[in-house]
Amino acid sequence: MTLPALPGHPHFAYRDNALFAEDVRASELAATYGTPLFIYSKTAMLSALASYQRGFEGRDAQICYAMKANSSLAVLQVFARADCGFDIVSGGELERVQAAGGDLKKVIFSGVGKTRAEMCQALAAGIGCFNVESEAELDVLSEVAVAMKLRAPVSIRVNPNVDPKTHPYISTGLKGNKFGVAHEDALRIYQHAASLEGLKVVGIDCHIGSQITEVTPYLDAMDRVLDLVAAIEAAGIALAHIDFGGGLGINYSADDMPPEADALWRQLLAKLDARGYGGKKLMIEPGRSLVGNAGICITEVLYLKPGEQKNFCIIDAAMNDLPRPAMYQAFHAIVPVERAATETAGVIYDVVGPVCESGDWIGRDRILDVAAGDQLAVMSAGAYCMSMASNYNTRGRAAELLVDGDLARLIRARETAADTFRGELLMP
Repeated sequence: MTLPALPGHPHFAYRDNALFAEDVRASELAATYGTPLFIYSKTAMLSALASYQRGFEGRDAQICYAMKANSSLAVLQVFARADCGFDIVSGGELERVQAAGGDLKKVIFSGVGKTRAEMCQALAAGIGCFNVESEAELDVLSEVAVAMKLRAPVSIRVNPNVDPKTHPYISTGLKGNKFGVAHEDALRIYQHAASLEGLKVVGIDCHIGSQITEVTPYLDAMDRVLDLVAAIEAAGIALAHIDFGGGLGINYSADDMPPEADALWRQLLAKLDARGYGGKKLMIEPGRSLVGNAGICITEVLYLKPGEQKNFCIIDAAMNDLPRPAMYQAFHAIVPVERAATETAGVIYDVVGPVCESGDWIGRDRILDVAAGDQLAVMSAGAYCMSMASNYNTRGRAAELLVDGDLARLIRARETAADTFRGELLMP
């Protein structure tokens, strides 16, 4: 019997009670490569991208993958080969784009703290645009560009003070956030940028947050940005493109009901057309919505530990592998890799890892029918898991696989202990 796909995960489904990633049995991959193990679906990534591409059909638009969500080289290759550009936030990420064969002219460099060295690196590479986040950064970037006898293409990130209705740690568009310049200061700062010898103003940028599940914040932000576009261009500064960032959420749970990307952009483009800016080039930087539901993490149950107040299911994955619950109190669905043929009541467990921190938990109060040695799948693990993974407790980072139909490829080898301290030097 083939059971329906898991909600929000059409490319991960049960067949005869066994979890499959596309056409590959997850338990067989875990037996071959060990656990914890990240498995990504190539089809899921391209399907998510296709929703954006449908939304922009017939428009002058560039989709730049926000690679901080998952910067594994093979993942970058998937998007580079699908004609995506890349949104980077460091010189290291630029080197990853180069290693993956990305088009450097389609690279946008975001982030509040670019160093002079990173500016030089990006200018020498010939990236498409710098998203500048402060007046001080404009001055430094101009100095660097003049010294290199170049002009840096810039877009200024404007903070529209719109509440994205998401977790405060991933909200980026309010007055209290560190990102962008204040809406009321934007025109003056654009005039300053246009006066600097080393800069060429090419666009305007806005990004209000991440894991957004409602349309209204996007519509509100677009209105505020378009008001600024009108004022800036009235002052004689032409803007070749408008960048609306990313931030669209995914289905971490049944309570998360974000719009599909194409449906969201139908509404946004209708507003853009109504305001008279439908002919502008558009830039967007989705990250989580392209990869989040394209990945799972397979982990083994090590011990079951009953207690007076809590029962603990201790697994071999930990906060260094799956940091989102510890950082944001985030939810990930947790399901068995091999499901019992007959449904049982199960026991309520907190699912925790072996790291020596009380914050090392993956799921609270989950009903599970498990025994030591069973395997679980942590769902929606494609974004902000491996890219934020660490070696805390000298734990090697997990292996990663990319599945395409019935083919699974190893795209990152599991780290050994020696890998984790390579580069460290002993005292004589």
